[in-house]
This record gives sequence, structure tokens and C-alpha cells, in this order.
Amino acid sequence: MQAKVTRAFNSSMEVYIEVWAEDIPAGHRVSTNRAFYTFVAVDQTGRPIEVPTVIPETEEEKSLFESALRRRQLRLVLANRMKP
Repeated sequence: MQAKVTRAFNSSMEVYIEVWAEDIPAGHRVSTNRAFYTFVAVDQTGRPIEVPTVIPETEEEKSLFESALRRRQLRLVLANRMKP
């Protein structure tokens, strides 16, 4: 598994996770699953806490960072927590 934080908001962060199947003797690996997950940082009492910002460096990181905002907005619209 390989995971990257693509963007952090106030207390939530989007994480891109990719899973690989690997044939170690043959030196061959295949991507089997990939998805974006949203996690919320909480303190010991379960209250959301602020997370540090993410600073994208590579072109891939910049692309994932920019598109994370659109994915977040879509999630909020679909959850009726934001108007289109």
C-alpha cells in the first residue's frame, strides 16, 4: 500500500491510497485498488482538531491538491451541506 495526503482542510484531510499486488520472485507488481479517503483529526474526547496544511511540490502533488477541493465540494453538495 502507498498513501499520500493530497490536501488538508480545517480538521479533515484527503488521502489517496493505492494498493499493489506483488510477485516478489518475478519482480512484477500490479495496481489492484486505488481510492480517495477523507479522515477527520480528533482529540482524545473526539472533537475535531486543526490539521497542518499540505504544501504540494511535484506536478502530480499539485494536480491532486487542486482536484481535492473539487472532490470535497462535490461530497458536501451530495451530503446537502453545501449548495451547488
